[in-house]
Amino acid sequence: METKEKRSRKVTISLPEELVVYTDRRADQKGTNRSQVISQALAHLMAFEEEQLAAEGYAFYAAEAEGFASSSGQAVAEAWGHDTEEAQP
Repeated sequence: METKEKRSRKVTISLPEELVVYTDRRADQKGTNRSQVISQALAHLMAFEEEQLAAEGYAFYAAEAEGFASSSGQAVAEAWGHDTEEAQP
């Protein structure tokens, strides 16, 4: 995932030694620096959380739409002049 270059803000964080070692190794492999590795990791996490939130929203509205369709089926059948007994499963 590419991160767009935006204005950066310098921050100081504390990390467990194993994460520092991992971050440095990853930066060396990718030919970048710690800041970029951490920025990319956080960008991935943010995108994942946004996708999860969107999926939850879609699931909620799909269930709501299904409930509406089920409850309005008889009214639609009556409006179209169909026998409501036949319209029911």
